[in-house]
Amino acid sequence: MKRFYKGVTAVAGAEGWHIALDGRPVRTPARALLLLPTAALAQAVADEWDAQGEQVLPQTMNFTGLANAAIDQVAPNHASFAAGIAAYGQSDHLCYRAEAPATLVARQAEAWEPLLDWARTRYDIAFRVTQGIIHVAQPPETLTRLSAVVAAFDPFTLAGLATLVALSGSLVCGLALVDGDHDLDVIWQAAEIDEAWQVEQWGEDAEAAARSARRALDFSMARAFCAMTRA
Repeated sequence: MKRFYKGVTAVAGAEGWHIALDGRPVRTPARALLLLPTAALAQAVADEWDAQGEQVLPQTMNFTGLANAAIDQVAPNHASFAAGIAAYGQSDHLCYRAEAPATLVARQAEAWEPLLDWARTRYDIAFRVTQGIIHVAQPPETLTRLSAVVAAFDPFTLAGLATLVALSGSLVCGLALVDGDHDLDVIWQAAEIDEAWQVEQWGEDAEAAARSARRALDFSMARAFCAMTRA
């Protein structure tokens, strides 16, 4: 749609922050007030609206999109949404190692074991690690604990966490960023070890490189969103 406003402001209220376009509050696609939990997130969303040119392009407004999802999709279905994220713990990417070659096996272990060790200590849980792609069941106590951890997050954090987990294929990677304050680049490189290995062996075309860059950007934006919701 065409840009229909001139001024953008982040407005503080009793229940949080909202975004005003020429004094009129922004609403979500479901027509709820776009109410944001922190000043940092409100400013980031306001900056996205202010940065639009003659056309308003939703695909360039990551923070607004995640906030809309938190309000319209996550908040009304908190338990089921959290359960969907926690389900990644049943087959976390970090628990499935290559059988060969030895270089890849070593690379995975070097990057993934410290993350699993962090989760073991942080949540007092255990993991079963296997080689190959055949499913290995995780201890029920581990799944119960991880489900409780995820369910305790607010809708905004869950909206960002969902992106982190889906892109990495790993609940542990997502939690390491949201609950453990790990380095973003380290986590992304760990999540992309298999893809990077394939590129090393066979090369990468321009289309695949563009997809990879977009995924990395989405991952970074989701982490920033989670940080701002808890600022």
